[in-house]
Amino acid sequence: MSRHVLETAADVPATGPLAEALAVRGRLMELTQASHDAALLPEEPGGLSHALRAALAARIARLNGDVALAAHYTALAGDTGEAALADPEAFGNDTRISAILSYVDRVTTAPKDATRADIEMLRAAGIAEGDIVRLAGLVAFVNYQVRVALVLRKLGNTE
Repeated sequence: MSRHVLETAADVPATGPLAEALAVRGRLMELTQASHDAALLPEEPGGLSHALRAALAARIARLNGDVALAAHYTALAGDTGEAALADPEAFGNDTRISAILSYVDRVTTAPKDATRADIEMLRAAGIAEGDIVRLAGLVAFVNYQVRVALVLRKLGNTE
């Protein structure tokens, strides 16, 4: 069986107590991988291309200081125009991208400060309701993944 993105990014050893514990929780790892695939590589990406999703995921990982996940998502973004958006210092070149970046950054760095106004900003930028839901799911998933990877790294360092 191939390793999941989360196991690779967290540098979980192939053997040992942590690997055994994750094997027992194999269904959870499979569901996390399926969530990764659904958030980043859906068959129908709507108005959020696969490259844009990957660049945003890399941006979220960088904002959280997760080098391994940032590298994974940067590679997934490939050599596209959207890839530059992975840099937290990058700004959008149009209203739509600016609104998306503002939302991603706020929900990642200050989620308690996110309000209905952040969603209204996305709507005002012409982002469809379905894409707002997709974007929220992507941000939630990657922030979850970053936190689980951090825990797995800590557990792996105690072996």
